[in-house]
Amino acid sequence: MSSPLQYLLAFAVGGAFCVIGQLLISLTRLSPARVLVIFVVSGVLLTALGIYEPIVNLAGAGATVPLTGFGYTLAKGAMEGARETGLLGALTGGIKATAAGLAAAIALGYIIALLFRPSTKL
Repeated sequence: MSSPLQYLLAFAVGGAFCVIGQLLISLTRLSPARVLVIFVVSGVLLTALGIYEPIVNLAGAGATVPLTGFGYTLAKGAMEGARETGLLGALTGGIKATAAGLAAAIALGYIIALLFRPSTKL
């Protein structure tokens, strides 16, 4: 059973990631795409350094849902793959670990594009 404190921690940590992203966009000349890359790479680096796992244990979905969580999953999959099958596992492990999320994003994006008329804002 989840406690209200767990929900609060997830909200606070996820919100902190959002605040950091907004500050990066508002206070620098970084584009949203570059901030996206920074978050994913930060998740990978923090996982490699052993820093992100305690954040995930503390905040749960507040740490795994944001883009840093995608980097965390990539890194964790690559490390598990490397332990199991060596270098080839390091290259394929991250993709295996994130395959369901990537497939869902692609499929839902396609469905939404069929249902609605995509257009570019000028």
